Amino acid sequence: MQQTLDDHDVSSLHHLRIASVDQLDKKPAITVRLEHDNGSNEPSSKLKQYAATLDIKHTASATTLNPLATFIARELQSLFVEEQTTLTHLLTSSGYAVPNARVSEEAVVALNQRSNRAFKYSPTYHLTFSLFSGSATPSTWEVQSALDDCLEPLLQSLSPISTFTVDTQVQLYASLSPSLRGPHWQSESNAWTIQRSDLSGFINAAEWPLSPSIGAGPTINFVLYIPSEKQRPLTIQETGGTNWLIPQWGGVQILNPSEAQHMHGNLSKEDLYPVILTFADQLVSLLAMPSKPASLPLRLDSLSRERTTSTIISASSTLGALARLTLKLTSIAIPDNVATSVTKSLHHLEQACTDLREAQYDSALRNARTAEAEAEKAFFEPSMVGQVYFPDEHKVAVYVPLLGPMAVPLVLALLKEVKKFRQSRT
Repeated sequence: MQQTLDDHDVSSLHHLRIASVDQLDKKPAITVRLEHDNGSNEPSSKLKQYAATLDIKHTASATTLNPLATFIARELQSLFVEEQTTLTHLLTSSGYAVPNARVSEEAVVALNQRSNRAFKYSPTYHLTFSLFSGSATPSTWEVQSALDDCLEPLLQSLSPISTFTVDTQVQLYASLSPSLRGPHWQSESNAWTIQRSDLSGFINAAEWPLSPSIGAGPTINFVLYIPSEKQRPLTIQETGGTNWLIPQWGGVQILNPSEAQHMHGNLSKEDLYPVILTFADQLVSLLAMPSKPASLPLRLDSLSRERTTSTIISASSTLGALARLTLKLTSIAIPDNVATSVTKSLHHLEQACTDLREAQYDSALRNARTAEAEAEKAFFEPSMVGQVYFPDEHKVAVYVPLLGPMAVPLVLALLKEVKKFRQSRT
């Protein structure tokens, strides 16, 4: 089976190894369970949605094991195709050579779109959930209960990769942005509509309290907008939808409440379940989680390995830039703490690579983050930054006006002494 899997391996970035349950000393990437089934002539597979488990049903006997091994190898290979493509593109676009690298133009376009949509990786993110109502109702929402039920399990699953802080806010009589054209009434759909081209100007940044950044990590905003009663229902003209994603910022959901909800003045957690689930899907897109395979644990593991790789590349690039800077500007004094940070960064980079080879992915990500932090600490050392922007030409321009008045009498005195010395010898 291992030989068959090796024969189907098309990437140098993954090397899948097979081991029985009693031989495992670490967490497996995926568990394959074989079940004999006489009801079908062809083998079939089913991937668990919430477990890293692949169930294989087969009718193979001792004489037909090779076709079964080939089937399993192809199934396993297909589960990691998107991750292999992503890692190959990430490395090649950063200038690293990858043997047997093959990425189609369509895949490159899709990966660039995913990268442009997502936030840059950070160990910490802040999530802000905002309710903006165009009138006085609804004035309250059971958002905390809805978040605990719908979003908290996802955040717990993502906790080995990043940590999240959450806050909520409510603002009544929130007017739409003045730059927004519309909404316009559409008699055909019997609804108020806004055009897709106006979605980028929907957020009223001048009046809505949406902080761009809170704390150490970036802020991801999720806005639930309730139109005033005179502008309901409000939809997107081209699609009829009510939600959209704003790349590297967050997501927006328009909710047109029923008359009962409007009269009650409160959004229950049951009312908010669909909204929070939409926000959860938008969060997954903004974090660049892979779309395949269908198993959530496998997608989380893929995201962890992708984040580790990108962090290692970032730390290595920062150290390389620091090395080139010190070689170019040889007059810069290197403080001891910079040398210490560089040493720590190199150590954690080496450890991160070792953890990746040993399938210790959580430890690899932690070491990669530490390496990046130490590399940036060394590169942005305040005492060195000041020297970078103070080259020799500036030093001459600063010190010559100060030394010039002092040099004139010294030179005249020197000439006078030279003259006296010549006269004494004649």
